[in-house]
Amino acid sequence: MTYVDGFILPVPKDKLDAYFDIASVAGEVWKELGALQYIECVADDVKTGIHTSFPQSVKLEEGEVVVFSYIVYASREDRDRINDAVMKDPRLAKLMTPEAMPFDGKRLIYGGFKTRVAL
Repeated sequence: MTYVDGFILPVPKDKLDAYFDIASVAGEVWKELGALQYIECVADDVKTGIHTSFPQSVKLEEGEVVVFSYIVYASREDRDRINDAVMKDPRLAKLMTPEAMPFDGKRLIYGGFKTRVAL
């Protein structure tokens, strides 16, 4: 069964283009190194909930939008190998520093997930 890394983060609306420029390069690298899919999505129909929601999870601020991203791998082993190679890839070295990121990395939520149902 596949393995998925998932990400939820707040991105300032005026920095979305810069974010997706970086994401495009990152996606190319992940795919080149073996990821099966690299997906970046921007919130379109996402409301603030009463108890929980995507906006609440990242403490969304005025002028920001939620980005939901995920990367699909063949296995956890592939994910670990690919992510190790990605972190060493010189194309991303300058792009993936806290100073270069066009969002508040302290509010990024991420994790690895075992796939249980895939239709």
